[in-house]
Amino acid sequence: MALSKERKEQIIAEYATHEGDTGSPEVQIALLTADINSLNEHIHEHSKDYHSYRGLMKKIGHRRNLLAYLRDKDISRYRELIQRLGLRR
Repeated sequence: MALSKERKEQIIAEYATHEGDTGSPEVQIALLTADINSLNEHIHEHSKDYHSYRGLMKKIGHRRNLLAYLRDKDISRYRELIQRLGLRR
């Protein structure tokens, strides 16, 4: 369920805004989205795994807060990110 180190590094490299960037909202949201997609698949297989479901809901809430922050801070970066991630269809 957790992201592999290679996959995490790949996402960080793809969404980083500058060299060595691991904490920008774009990177954090991209990592959370990958975690959410992974957990979502797990929940579909194991529908009674309520502990994982709670973790999924916490990650969704965290991503929602980060997206709201980015939307308020810089709307163009927000729109570009949701387009790249395929959110808000």
